[in-house]
Amino acid sequence: MNIIDSWGQACLVINQSLPYKSFNGMMKINLKNRRILKQTLPCRPFSSVTVSATTREDEKDVKEEEGAKMENEFNFKVYVVEKAISVNKALDEAIMVRDPPMIHEAMRYSLLAGGKRVRPMLCLAACDLVGGNQGNAMAAACAVEMIHTMSLIHDDLPCMDDDDLRRGKPTNHKVYGEDVAVLAGDALLAFAFEYLATATIGVSPSRILVAVAELAKSVGTEGLVAGQVADLACTGNPNVGLEMLEFIHIHKTAALLEASVVIGAILGGGADEEVDKLRRFARCIGLLFQVVDDILDVTKSSEELGKTAGKDLAVDKTTYPKLLGLEKAKEFAAELNGEAKQQLAAFDSHKAAPLIALADYIAYRQN
Repeated sequence: MNIIDSWGQACLVINQSLPYKSFNGMMKINLKNRRILKQTLPCRPFSSVTVSATTREDEKDVKEEEGAKMENEFNFKVYVVEKAISVNKALDEAIMVRDPPMIHEAMRYSLLAGGKRVRPMLCLAACDLVGGNQGNAMAAACAVEMIHTMSLIHDDLPCMDDDDLRRGKPTNHKVYGEDVAVLAGDALLAFAFEYLATATIGVSPSRILVAVAELAKSVGTEGLVAGQVADLACTGNPNVGLEMLEFIHIHKTAALLEASVVIGAILGGGADEEVDKLRRFARCIGLLFQVVDDILDVTKSSEELGKTAGKDLAVDKTTYPKLLGLEKAKEFAAELNGEAKQQLAAFDSHKAAPLIALADYIAYRQN
């Protein structure tokens, strides 16, 4: 029997989810002698086919074979556009302007301000990978994006990172004031759970319950909040080491990315071993996301990033480039990407293509 099929056994799954462990131990990464993994989504251009000596029948067969290959070739750009359109439409419909209008406008201002929609895409891709469909996971995809948006609104507040720019626009508190920004974040957090619980379709109540618990765990003192508190405590501390930096980012950044993937797999009907592999995949790309973020902060401009560049350096935050140096940080990112893809090796390669491409996108993004 699958241990997600009953609430008692589901609690066991939640309580036994992967504890924090330094990647230096979990992944056997030797920081002094690191082997760079350069696994990327294979791009296989079709070899030219000489048909001058073949019959018309042979030529027809070749063309049909190449046509079939083209149909099966995964197009990441098309995938991203299609999923972004679906997610944006669902988000727009989920939160309408009602009374009082100001709070709903503030919620929509940040939620619909753009963004990569990486977390919703991960959720939908994981659901599809284990045999589910988009309808099973769309409410969850919206929920994780609502919580992500909440975290950005609160992170930008003067009492936190104190930023004026987000996704190329003035931050929420600059437009609506600090009081409304706090409440907009609170409202998005609360509504995310309501939406996940009530708008998920075609999934058993026991799996929805596990998904709700997984999401809650990723936000609280075992997830985002823990990472944010540790980050605040360590800012300006010159003695922060690699293990503490990993703790901060695995909780502050990776936890919600992990939840996005795991929830998609749960709602898609994934077996325990599938969920476990996808959890490890997500843990890797979650940390990868932050390592790349640290690199971009010191290599890109504010215009390129859509947010204030060089902010970490200005407030003396500990980052991967600061601890390892820029080149070693890039090597670490490459290793995390390779380790993530190893977790997908047992899955159908065609269905795993979106997650592989999303891992590469996170690794090589420019903003």
